[in-house]
Amino acid sequence: MQEVQEILINYVKDNKEKLYRVAFSYSKNEEEALDIVQEAITKALKNINKLKQTEYVKTWFYRILINECLQYIKRNKRIITCELSEIENQIESKNMSPDELDVYNYVQNLNEKLKTVIILRYFEDMKISEIAKITKTNENTVKSRLYKALKILNTSMRV
Repeated sequence: MQEVQEILINYVKDNKEKLYRVAFSYSKNEEEALDIVQEAITKALKNINKLKQTEYVKTWFYRILINECLQYIKRNKRIITCELSEIENQIESKNMSPDELDVYNYVQNLNEKLKTVIILRYFEDMKISEIAKITKTNENTVKSRLYKALKILNTSMRV
């Protein structure tokens, strides 16, 4: 069990920026994103015995993180807004171009299921199979959500 804990801790340390970026994409608030990641880490450590195979630590932890992000949204039951300058400051630190900022803003307008698929596929560069495991859906559902989201984004960005 100690070995599994170390694998999880090392995974979190090695991927802290990615994990924060995912949480921020849902909360749009620096402190809230940090809280979401912290809560996901706490839950993962409490439930480490449920991780049967250590090679799935990435998908297992992302599932916990996405669930925490969705719980955050449910708890806040309001439209989460953020001043554009705050988003720009976050994105400038990642050296994103204005075009990337526009894409980011359009993605934020998608519903949660579509947003999750886009974030994991294009911002986190995950495979369809990984996304399916994280979201507990089959690969065809992930593909369908991905295509639907891309179609919406394409239409939105052309206006």
